[in-house]
Amino acid sequence: MPERVPDAEQMTALLGEALYGIWSQLCALIDEHYDMERLWGSGGKEWTYEYKYRRGGKTLCALYARENCVGFMVILGKDERRRFENERSAYSAEIWRIYEETRTYHDGKWLMFEPTDTSLFGDFLRLLTIKRKPNRK
Repeated sequence: MPERVPDAEQMTALLGEALYGIWSQLCALIDEHYDMERLWGSGGKEWTYEYKYRRGGKTLCALYARENCVGFMVILGKDERRRFENERSAYSAEIWRIYEETRTYHDGKWLMFEPTDTSLFGDFLRLLTIKRKPNRK
């Protein structure tokens, strides 16, 4: 857990104005479709902050922040990977590239994206829907 939850000014200083805009829009998109617990944490060795969306002890996704970089992580378990692979045509080539380059662990594929614009947001939402149906309209 970070010592203090960062405010908008601190996040803008860390990410830069453009990427803070991407971060904010991605959070708004998730919040629009999902009613979840939101937990701040330290980002470990590679990231300054982690911001997890969880419900019922299960993580939907996590956003990460470090200097001039936003990360968006979704972990797909075995059944979720099968669903993703069956819906191949619904996803962009960039999503597939990351998927194919990501190592498979015993608990699934930990897909990490580093968005610099909103072009993959539709794909991100589809990935989240594989994990959990949206619970907000």
